[in-house]
Amino acid sequence: MIYPINHDQQVLQQPARPATSADRQLAEALVVTLTAHQDHCIGMAANMIGFPVSIIAVSLGPVNVAMLNPRLVKKAHPYQTKEGCLSLTGTRSTTRFERITVAYQDLTGAQQELELTGLAAQAVQHECDHLRGILI
Repeated sequence: MIYPINHDQQVLQQPARPATSADRQLAEALVVTLTAHQDHCIGMAANMIGFPVSIIAVSLGPVNVAMLNPRLVKKAHPYQTKEGCLSLTGTRSTTRFERITVAYQDLTGAQQELELTGLAAQAVQHECDHLRGILI
């Protein structure tokens, strides 16, 4: 199911609750919704579609990946950049890290760890901010 994008800043600023195995369908719907917006979006957090649950979906090349309960475990090489957001208008300045390691659960519940750089790392950081209720 493709969900509409949430623009309500009060909802977007609510910290997400941890995801459980019962949230797998939500994670799959988030990936489908990201795919529907892929021409202008590379990442989404569940609160962007109205669900304050700790799930993000990120485009990693040809594959869209759902990450449940993602957390950054390593960050290196900070830099300043400007970002846009599907839920907000315009762009804003923010600090990101060029290289990150993100730990998360996949759709089967297995623990995963992924090292990312560049735009993929930036997207994961942006979406993890959403989960904490932080808007750029």
